[in-house]
Parts: sequence; C-alpha cells; structure tokens
Amino acid sequence: MALRIYNTLTKQIEEFKPIDDKEVTMYSCGPTVYDYVHIGNLRTFMMADFLRRTLMFAGYNVKHIKNITDVGHLTQDDIDAGEDKMIKASKRENKSPYDIAGFYEEAFHKDEDKLHILPASKFTRATEYIPQMIELIQRLFENGYAYESNGSVYYDIDKFADYGKLSGNALENLKIGARLEVNPDKKNPYDLALWLKAGEEHLMKWDSPWSVGYPGWHIECSAMSISNLGETLDFHTGGEDNIFPHHENEIAQSEGATGKKFVNYWVHARFLLVNGEKMSKSKGNFYTLKDLEGMASNPLAYRYLCLTAHFQTQMNFTEQSLKDSENALDKLFAFVGSVDSLKTGKVLGEYTKKFQAALEDNLDTPRAIAIVWEMIKNKDLADADKKATLLKFDEVLGFGLTDISATKTETLTMEITSPENYSVKIQNATGNETPKDILNLIRERETARIAKDFAASDRLRDELREKGYGISDTPGGIEITTIK
Repeated sequence: MALRIYNTLTKQIEEFKPIDDKEVTMYSCGPTVYDYVHIGNLRTFMMADFLRRTLMFAGYNVKHIKNITDVGHLTQDDIDAGEDKMIKASKRENKSPYDIAGFYEEAFHKDEDKLHILPASKFTRATEYIPQMIELIQRLFENGYAYESNGSVYYDIDKFADYGKLSGNALENLKIGARLEVNPDKKNPYDLALWLKAGEEHLMKWDSPWSVGYPGWHIECSAMSISNLGETLDFHTGGEDNIFPHHENEIAQSEGATGKKFVNYWVHARFLLVNGEKMSKSKGNFYTLKDLEGMASNPLAYRYLCLTAHFQTQMNFTEQSLKDSENALDKLFAFVGSVDSLKTGKVLGEYTKKFQAALEDNLDTPRAIAIVWEMIKNKDLADADKKATLLKFDEVLGFGLTDISATKTETLTMEITSPENYSVKIQNATGNETPKDILNLIRERETARIAKDFAASDRLRDELREKGYGISDTPGGIEITTIK
C-alpha cells in the first residue's frame, strides 16, 4: 500500500510507513459520556473509520483503541479548572455519575452502529485505568517532569522543550498571551494537572500516593494508549479541537514518561459547520443523530454526506445536503438490488485500482465516491461486474450494500393519471410483498409529480422515507428500495 496522509505533526502529507508490517496501531479519542454525541463528533469518528477501513482494504490488520472518558474531563480544559463534566451531568439529571456514563456510552455505541462505524478492537474506560495513570505519573516524577503541591500533581511544562510542536502553541506564546487563573499550587499558570486532590463533596475519587483524588483529563489517554498499543503508535485521530490542549499535552506526558516518540501520524478532522455557522445550542443548530433521523429515514445518509467532503475541509451540513445524500444512497441500493442475484460478476481491476488510489491519496473520499458513480454510469460494463466491484468498495464505504444483494424484486404496472401506465420496480429488502398503503403512497406521489405538484410530491417522498422506502426516478419509471 502507498498511503499518503496529512500529518498534523509535520504539517505535510507523508507516506505511511508502519512500525510493524503485520499490524497497524491506532488510537482514537472517543466521547466524554456526559451527554449525547453530536454530528460533529460523529464526523470525526467516521473519519477514523474510513482510515481504518482503508488500511484493512489494503490488507493490514488494525488494532484500534477508542477511549470512553467517564471521569476527569473538566469544563475548562485549557486551565484544568471548572467542574468535572460527568459530575455536572450527574447533578443535572439527578443520577450517579456511573449511571450517567453507562447510559450515554450505550447511546454512543448505538449511534456508531447506525452509522456502520466498525467497533474498536477495544473500548477503554478511563475509570478502569486509574492504576496505569498513577504508574505513568510516577514515571514522570522519576524523569523530573512532575511535581506535587498540596496533594495535587502537575506537569512542569518548562521542562519539556518540544512543547507546542503539534499545535504551534509554543511555550513562549503561552507565556506572552496567557490569560490563565492564578493557582497557588502551580509553579506556572500553564502547567497541566496530572492528578487533582478531591474535596469531600467530590463524587468520583480514588486513592493515590499523593491524595484521594482523580486524574487530569489528558493523562487518561496517555495511559490508555500506551497500555494497549505500546509506547509509540502508528496513528492517533481526533477532531481539530483536540489538537490543543489535549493532544499537545498527551505528547508532553507520554514522551516525558517514555523518552520515545509518542505518535508517528496525527490525523485530525476539521470542524463541522451547520448552515454555514458553528454548531451551537444557543443558535438552535445543534444536532444529534436522532435529530437527523427526523430529516432522513436512513441515518446512513449522513455517512454518505461525510464521504463527499474531505476530512481536512470544513463540511457544511444542511438539511438539503442530507436529503441529497439520501437520494444518492437510495440509488446505490436500487442499483445493487436491480442486478440479478444469481449472476456472479467479477471485480473490475481498473476501477478497483482507481478507487484505492483515491483513498491512498490522503484519504480522498470525495474522489472515491465520484469513481463509484463513474463506474455505475459506464454502459460498456456488465451490471453484474459493476455490482461485484461496488460490493468490494463497500468494505470501505460501509453502506451495508451486501445486505440487499439477495433482494426480492417486484415489477408492477400502476395506473396513474397519465397518457400511459407507469412501470414501478420495487427492490424489496424485507422479502415481503409491498404493503398496499405503501403502493397507494407511491401512486399518489407519482400522480402529483406528473401533475407538476412538486410540493405534494416532495411531501409524499418524505412520508415514504419515514416508512423506510427510498425513491429513485429513472427514465423508465421509478424504483423503490426498501432499506429497513
């Protein structure tokens, strides 16, 4: 494989050279489970999924660790202050922080499953790695980077000469521009917390050599990644909001403890915009996957949409772009279902090379999607061969196209208010006959479309989608694909 990927650390596209030819190591910052994840988080998790699937497509085994932050993530991340987000949610919902974590972790896994994000090789919960965090902090003491003050432990950033190499926030800039709270326990206001002494009222706390307390947010990922993947990783992924301070601090902690390079390739997804603006609850444009399911019947429409934007670009989400993506996805399902399942095609080598080359070129998923449509529209190719190739591509695309490869097909002629009857091909993934109420909606929608009542046509299309039926308009009629 000749994967070339943009490395945030070096600020350039580099050829990927694995530490071990047999297994690639990959760590992804997962959610802080105090609330539902939003669609910006999910875009970042899908970027990691596309990278992982691309590596697997090329023949690599990938050991993928994704953390679950269930303690220690403070509300003011840049100054190690504020309230623990888990405890804040606990007070908000009047539940224990462990109940909060369990509920929202389960919701997160359900969202990933709906989007066909491959489960991590292992999900690591921060609360299960307290001993490893304490051990890592002790190594930082031994190497002269940590100091204890009134039961809390801090990292002396002045001691780490390479601080800022990932984000560009060099120590000199922090000293000049810092507007940080004065903490009498710290040598410098920009030193980061490794362990915090807990007050009597604090709900989540553990014994340590320094105090009864809890870990700083940043030390968690250092401990979990090193414990499971070794002291040097191939890949570390996250959103661009993780670059500073979180990932910068991970580097300082991990390299300070081990004396080795922490990560070879840092890969970050850009921010998601909603209707051209930053997503914010105060602006009313803050969406979860559940919100999207009210806009499109198939959550995989969001997966398709994310594939159409390069991970290094800001993606602008709109309801229309989601609907357009669902239309395109419906057509893919319709194509796969339209090909006789008894016909065995061969994988097209030329298109497979083009598809893989797009992915290897800095994970260019928009070009990969364009190649898919170029192949499908090529009338010189046999449909069975196109289908076989598309199913191969789906190992990366992750749409679950193989689920409808043995779809039952109904071809019906419907009497519509039109000069001639209408042919309707229904790709029925359920294997059952299409219900009469669905057929009536199809007939009503086609009558409205022919009468150029597009408002009614769109309303009926949306109603069909809510019931799990996607529509594709073709020159020979319409194709209905069930995607339940």
